[in-house]
Amino acid sequence: MATTLANASHLRYASATSHEVFMLRRHLLALAVIAAPVAASAQTQEVNVYSARHYDTDAQLYEAFTRETGIRVRTIQGDADQLMARIQSEGANSPADVFITVDATRLARAAQAGILQPYAIPHVDERVPAGLRDPNGLWFAITKRGRVIMYDRQAGPPPGLTRYEDLADPRFRGQICVRASNHPYNIALATDMLAADGTEATEAWARGVAANLARPPQGGDRDQFRAIPSGQCRIAIANTYYLGHVGKSESPADRAIFERIGVIFPNQAAGDRGTHINVSGAGLVKTAPHAEAARRFLDFLVSDEAQRIVALGNMEYPAVPGAPTDPILTAMGSFRADSIAALLDPARAAEALQIMQRSGWR
Repeated sequence: MATTLANASHLRYASATSHEVFMLRRHLLALAVIAAPVAASAQTQEVNVYSARHYDTDAQLYEAFTRETGIRVRTIQGDADQLMARIQSEGANSPADVFITVDATRLARAAQAGILQPYAIPHVDERVPAGLRDPNGLWFAITKRGRVIMYDRQAGPPPGLTRYEDLADPRFRGQICVRASNHPYNIALATDMLAADGTEATEAWARGVAANLARPPQGGDRDQFRAIPSGQCRIAIANTYYLGHVGKSESPADRAIFERIGVIFPNQAAGDRGTHINVSGAGLVKTAPHAEAARRFLDFLVSDEAQRIVALGNMEYPAVPGAPTDPILTAMGSFRADSIAALLDPARAAEALQIMQRSGWR
């Protein structure tokens, strides 16, 4: 696991948000910290973040927080399951203050494992919609990403492909590229299917998708839609932000691929459930040694500046309504999103993975 340090505690405080109410609350919170006992105040000069996010823009996020507060951010990066196991093994002596991951099911698992405590920040609850927060106040979403169907614009949208369920139709035999079934993004999608359609229908769907694969699952999401122009597949299943990164690339070859790829936001008909989304989210570790600093960091994650950094910098949809979305994502089209409620049951996610693996989707 890599350890990184945002060495910016010497920088002066410089707020970047124009929201007056937000700033008033921020200053009140700062005064509360200053007024605390000296020993507690000393503890607030750093916050330790265990993060399963691995994006360059997150360094900008940490630096912006340090500029504003003088609090250093130390990060441990790794796989979410490994980070959770580490927090549990470290026990009461864990240095972890904040846990961040990129999958709602893993956030739910962290809550079930008892490694999180209520963050108790009213401003977070005001900014982030209830459907993107833990009902017990243990975590909240930072960003969203849609898992969509992609196709070759030159060939046109595949006829009859408007829902995830349609991916199992035999008319698409040998046409689909998708990564391995055991990746969290595919587990989440199958979990959503299981909640919506039930076990029997999800079994049939997974078998149909496996039968329609153009090749054995391989690589990441970018590899799926990159295989479309070469004719290896006609349809790809991938997350929106991967295509967004290709569209924003300085490489002419990447931009040509972006222009070639069309996007279908599935399940948009009236009465249908909407396009599947997943979230990046954060929670306050139960044994956080720097709890007050951690709460200031969590509060910062929903600020105008932080939402701009993660949304525009990493091509994700912001969790805070009204925060900016990159024009490249906007150009892909608007959509109605499904709820993430189905993803908050780790047992259902485990069943979804078993279904996919039994189906032959490896």
